[in-house]
Amino acid sequence: MSVVKDGFGRDDPGDERNEHGGKDGFPGGSPYVPSARRLERERYRRVRARRATAVAALSTLVTGVVVYLLVVSAPGWPRTRETFFNGQYAREAFPKVLEGLWLNLRLLLLCGAAVLVLGMLIAVARTLRGPVFFPLRVLAAAYTDFFRGLPLIINLMIVVLGVPALRLQGVTVDPVLLGGTALTLTYSAYVAEVFRAGIESVHPSQRAAARSLGLSNRQALRFVVLPQAVRRQVPPLLNDLVSLQKDTGLVSIGGAVDAVRAADIIVGRSLNYTPYIVAGLVFVALTIPMTRFTDWVTARMDRRRAQGGTT
Repeated sequence: MSVVKDGFGRDDPGDERNEHGGKDGFPGGSPYVPSARRLERERYRRVRARRATAVAALSTLVTGVVVYLLVVSAPGWPRTRETFFNGQYAREAFPKVLEGLWLNLRLLLLCGAAVLVLGMLIAVARTLRGPVFFPLRVLAAAYTDFFRGLPLIINLMIVVLGVPALRLQGVTVDPVLLGGTALTLTYSAYVAEVFRAGIESVHPSQRAAARSLGLSNRQALRFVVLPQAVRRQVPPLLNDLVSLQKDTGLVSIGGAVDAVRAADIIVGRSLNYTPYIVAGLVFVALTIPMTRFTDWVTARMDRRRAQGGTT
């Protein structure tokens, strides 16, 4: 293997050629052999990565030990441990909390689908053009302003407690359905604004190009604008889904026996708050994978956007 000289007569390790005169790794050449300089850089990066991992693990361990010592050395720790971290009540509450969690999951699926559909319709209504659609735009804007400003807990109380008081014929009084309706009303307002931001982020030239190809306004919106808008807004939509998953526990104020209500029943009987800790940890365990998935989708879309893979 011959070594090519650089412009100053020195050996150039980055341009090594084989006995056939071709560079290694290319057709007609021998398998690629990294230079000693590159091998040294890779070894240095591995050593630095291992060192950073070790430092992070050590600092995390030290922080955890310090926090633990501060908590257990507090004067009220024995009473707090008995009231909030009692193993007996944790074992009793865990199966009941899991049984109630099934209701939360069903609410998440049904309300999530309804929120996406209603939010998309409201967003499209707010972006319709022409004076004839002015009343529709005003109604959509009023809806989003009202339900984004109204606290969710008050909305739940109004719907869950107020609708049955009206005694309307044919209207359900099931607290689960009413609670899901309140969740859908509130979260649709937030999701509508997410969709609207995505629609308005699409450059007007995209719609103009679609119209020049013979597509109608409705076809341009459906086939050109909305796909780009939804793709761009996937991360914030997933964040709203994570928030909805946590807020499904609020339907318990109407008497629905979900995970939170199951814990509340045991707390009311035993006057021990460990079931609340169990319910909270169950929600955290359910939320973390969704949060990590959201982070992964966000990072993936950022990489594709940086490489020019998305519009």
